[in-house]
Amino acid sequence: MRKTEFTFIDLFAGIGGFKMALSDNGGECINFSEINKDAIEAYCENYKIPKEENLGDITKIKELPKHDILTAGVPCQSWSIAGKNLGFDDDRGQLWNDTIYLLKQSKPKAFIFENVKGLVDPRNKEALKYILERIKQAGYFANYYVINSFDYGVPQNRVRIYIIGFKEKEHFDNFNLPKPLENKIKLADILGIKIQNEEKNIPEQKDLFGNLIATKQMSLSSKNGFNDYFLFNDLRNGHTTIHSWDIIDTTQRQKEICLLLLKNRRKSQFGPLDGNPLSLNQFKQLDSSITKKELSELVKLEILKKVDYSFEILDFEESTLNENELEILNLCSSNILVTDRLKTERILKVKKISISDTINSLLEKEIIKCNEERYDFKNTKISSGLNGVNRVFMPTSDLFPTLVASDTNDYVSLKSLNPIDHEDYRNKFLKEVYFSENYRKITKEEACQIQGFPKDFILPESRARWMKLIGNSVSVPVIDILIKGIIKTGVFENEKTERIKKYETPTMYIKNSGLSAQAKV
Repeated sequence: MRKTEFTFIDLFAGIGGFKMALSDNGGECINFSEINKDAIEAYCENYKIPKEENLGDITKIKELPKHDILTAGVPCQSWSIAGKNLGFDDDRGQLWNDTIYLLKQSKPKAFIFENVKGLVDPRNKEALKYILERIKQAGYFANYYVINSFDYGVPQNRVRIYIIGFKEKEHFDNFNLPKPLENKIKLADILGIKIQNEEKNIPEQKDLFGNLIATKQMSLSSKNGFNDYFLFNDLRNGHTTIHSWDIIDTTQRQKEICLLLLKNRRKSQFGPLDGNPLSLNQFKQLDSSITKKELSELVKLEILKKVDYSFEILDFEESTLNENELEILNLCSSNILVTDRLKTERILKVKKISISDTINSLLEKEIIKCNEERYDFKNTKISSGLNGVNRVFMPTSDLFPTLVASDTNDYVSLKSLNPIDHEDYRNKFLKEVYFSENYRKITKEEACQIQGFPKDFILPESRARWMKLIGNSVSVPVIDILIKGIIKTGVFENEKTERIKKYETPTMYIKNSGLSAQAKV
């Protein structure tokens, strides 16, 4: 039984990433706070904790019992690039106020707060400044650190902000962020494709079919000039980008029209967004031979789609309009409603007004009529990919992308390739991996390890449910390295105890796999 060196309370506990790391470093969890049913079940089952220790909804907690360190993975959607980036305009952003209130009330010796990297985005500069000022007013010396989980023991590109604070300036001054690991865990280690040649005692890389993988390909940004993953979308282009016209039977002429749209849709002359649909006349400005029939054929193939881009505003009585319709019409000028210009209006996001629903409503009331049609790619959401596939990572990849609560359309290839050049690489991938269906999603056990949990960590059977829990969690090895740094400041010592010198190397959390990693701190 490990001796208790400090106590802690775990807010927004999730499945216990903070709990696992702090407990393994001498911490005793006094209470935790969580409202998600699946997370509570997983937390209590894996750590053998009675549900009575759950404090429940943070907004209803008036005070916390005495403890040494407070941890909180504050909900991140308000600041996430993947979200609407509303910050304190979102109810979830207000949970920072609840967290800091409890920090001020309970006065622990230290704290660790985690959030998405979007909080340090220039757009959120004032929000971060506000949070740090509130922490200072609560009586703490604090700083924030932007950390990639890959640097501290998991094969995942997961960048997060960690705000670490101390009640005493002495301990704040003594805190140093440990250096990243030199020997990093790779995705291939998790997938189990790294084996040992017993006869020659030479490390070899093999794919899941037993084919040899060239060692030189094992790199973060491939040293031999080939990317370690293929990207499926119509909005970008590159040596390893797969477009819809690559996997649908199309003519060379059709491919050229698609590439013409891809090359020009981001130009400001065609609209205010980063990507704009083009009208037939705009296509003809680029290639006078393009016909409406050719564009219609690409629509039938479901590569392109028609969009009602601009509308003329007709006469109307204000009394016939609802609040959303009035809000949108007041944002228009010269009696013209342009959908893409409305997408740049923050007020519509804050008020949660659906542009498409409101336009449909205005059309039904015959208050607007379309005066310009344009053509865009049917698949315009990059993260969705094509046909349910966003990215396929090769066995040579060092890491996997950020695991998120909503899951992703990311896969791993079951076969390695030895290409001659970029064209050969792409052709072999399409033939031997994609069309042969030699790829799959990561398993629950692999997802656990990619976040630093043991592969036998107990989670729900449903993929949507366990992915939500894993995607919302902190990476355990990162918390492990942070608590070690906090312990080294002496913050948990008193006059009768000696300075803690143990727990100075990071715990390896990828259990049951025979792997290990050490940090030089």
